[in-house]
Amino acid sequence: MRAADPAPLLTPLPEDPLPVDPAGPNRGELPVPGSEGGLSGSSPFDWSVWEWLGYGAMIVVALLLTAIAVTTLWWMLHAWRSRDSLQRTGFSRAPRPAAHSFSLLVPGRHEEEVMGQTLDRLAEQDHPDFEVIAIVGHDDPGTEAVARAAAARHPELIKVVVDSSVPKNKPKALNLALDTARGSVIGVFDAEDDVHPRLLSLVDSRFSETGADVVQGGVQLMNFHSSWWSLRNVLEYYFWFRSRLHFHANAKFIPLGGNTVFIKRVWLDWSEGWDAECLAEDCEVGVRLSSQGATVAVAYSPEVVTREETPGTLTSLFKQRTRWNQGFLQVLGKGEWRKLPSARQRLFARYILAMPFLQAATGLLIPLSIMLILFAKVPVVVALITFLPLGPTLVTLAVEAAGLNEFGRLYGRKVRVRDYVRLILGTFPYQVFLAAAAVRAVYRQLRGENSWEKTEHSGAHRTEAPVRPEERELVAAGASRPAQGRHAEGASS
Repeated sequence: MRAADPAPLLTPLPEDPLPVDPAGPNRGELPVPGSEGGLSGSSPFDWSVWEWLGYGAMIVVALLLTAIAVTTLWWMLHAWRSRDSLQRTGFSRAPRPAAHSFSLLVPGRHEEEVMGQTLDRLAEQDHPDFEVIAIVGHDDPGTEAVARAAAARHPELIKVVVDSSVPKNKPKALNLALDTARGSVIGVFDAEDDVHPRLLSLVDSRFSETGADVVQGGVQLMNFHSSWWSLRNVLEYYFWFRSRLHFHANAKFIPLGGNTVFIKRVWLDWSEGWDAECLAEDCEVGVRLSSQGATVAVAYSPEVVTREETPGTLTSLFKQRTRWNQGFLQVLGKGEWRKLPSARQRLFARYILAMPFLQAATGLLIPLSIMLILFAKVPVVVALITFLPLGPTLVTLAVEAAGLNEFGRLYGRKVRVRDYVRLILGTFPYQVFLAAAAVRAVYRQLRGENSWEKTEHSGAHRTEAPVRPEERELVAAGASRPAQGRHAEGASS
């Protein structure tokens, strides 16, 4: 080969390929279960007994909270399914002529600060045929003096009955007054209630329009500005009477409210009044009537709701909620709900009445779940499940904020930014509070403690209560109707 000739072309040999990272580019090495930096027991088959117990508790609590949150949200929104359904929840704007007589029972114990105004307000009803019966204890001279003074001011409408039973409670007082009541419909009010003067006429019309055996009117706590928990208590009442009770009535199983409830006398005679041993006599009589097929109509018109106040202290609210929860447990154990005709109704009743058990169990497991979240390495699947309740909870919080805004608009109350802040920040503490009350109710029930813990009242709902245009319209409409004369017995003991 000559020096000037070009060298032959050579095919270059391929270089050795770079190793491929099985975890993908820039991802590092995959952790190996059980190795340092990995998740111990990432597979359920590798879990220890304690991990099974801990993770299982977290999953149970998460699913339980999710179920409660979803059903509660559904009931809260029941009345707002459509514009027509919301309108049907209220009283008629054109009531029918009076067709029933009423006996209004007002038990009071150490209520001298508020009972006089309540009796005067009830005496202003525009219905042609009603009486008011105030029930006071023989050992409560202050309340008795206030009641007798009201009876002296309205001798044709108000009478006083003295309860000498020991120990005293609300159902005993109601049963005592039932013996002297003459009305075809028995209504119940609390000593602090602020009642609209047209309420009886609208209730009478509701009986005639629906053919109902029971009419449950609306009750609304008013003093949402008093404290962070009173704000939540007010919203509870708003959604309970505005929406949830309508759902219960449609399901033909309803735990009645403690006041602004009207029951035909024939049904109370059949049931022999209220259960004197039950701490939730309103719920108990509602369950018994539901089990026998009584028809219940519910009506909530903001302009004529019965206005009340929240308990004055958090301790008082705690005792009140304990009493209600324990009463539900008593009704559950009594078993009247088993007489409901359909399996669906019985399942629904069992769920509602067992709610204190569910809240108590949740309350006991919440600390355990928090400890596991903080100190245990939780598998991804378990962690995801624990976030399930967050979805309906956030939706519920948004609904509550909208409800607070609507409450302020309907009742002429100014809702401030700080009220929304209190609503949000108080969500979790209030749920813990309810769970603690449920735990106490279960504890008292297991120990057989059935003493009645009374809720004190000061009349905080009677301040800043302007008359709205809708109220003036209803009053004017009632004034245009000719009076038919009023009949009631005079004051007596």
